[in-house]
Amino acid sequence: MPLGWFRRKPVVPVIDDADWLPVREALAARVALDPAQWNRLRELAARFAADKRFTGVHGFEVTAAVRAAIAAQACLPALGLGLGGYRDFIEIVVYPAAFRVRRRRTDEAGVVHESDEWLAGEAMEGGPVVLSWDDAAPEAIADGVNVVVHEFVHKLDLLDGEADGIPPLPAGRRAAWCAALDAAYDDFCARLDAVERSLPRHIDPESEAADPWYARLPLDPYAATDPAEFFAVCGEAFFLAPHRLREAWPAWYAQLVAFFRLESPLPAAHDAQ
Repeated sequence: MPLGWFRRKPVVPVIDDADWLPVREALAARVALDPAQWNRLRELAARFAADKRFTGVHGFEVTAAVRAAIAAQACLPALGLGLGGYRDFIEIVVYPAAFRVRRRRTDEAGVVHESDEWLAGEAMEGGPVVLSWDDAAPEAIADGVNVVVHEFVHKLDLLDGEADGIPPLPAGRRAAWCAALDAAYDDFCARLDAVERSLPRHIDPESEAADPWYARLPLDPYAATDPAEFFAVCGEAFFLAPHRLREAWPAWYAQLVAFFRLESPLPAAHDAQ
């Protein structure tokens, strides 16, 4: 009999129930998916976890449960898109908690400034995604806040080489995207300015005492950093608190629906109850 007659069936990656159910339960409290979407998310997460290299640093151990939790959240933005948008990198680096990075910037006068920043996540063009497990664990999933979704939306934005809030789009859709993005971003910055002007003088804007004022905003104030961060924060809200986006910027929300290829608006879990 000729060699090669026997062919093994390809191994289909799977995530065990023990690793899947905790992250599914945590997500289900914030995200309303139908049964087919949950099945697809699990399949995508299993392929993602099998294809990527997870590296723990500073003594952190990456277990099957850690891979499943990160993969499930990372694949939310890929639910309608598929995994092609994550093709430019292979590694996820996981710290046990927030990590420090050294920044250098040159101001308009040519003076170089150095500073340390503590981060929960970072996405690099063509390179790894770096995450803090304290912020990526299932118990950290919150209403409209998700560091894993945030960084993987950055990855989609970076596919054209620049984090600018404008991912690769068909030529016919780019103008509408930019118009909706600019309008929503400018409106959010104006809302943030109004909130900050309304703060009583005795309230420190950086303190918890200011939280009730910032809670009036549809997004975390960090979204005002620049259009790239606005897109990433909106990506978090799209999956975990979409009612805020629908109410604040219907045209921008419609662009996100089209981009993420979800045929109908995705309801928040509490909207569906």
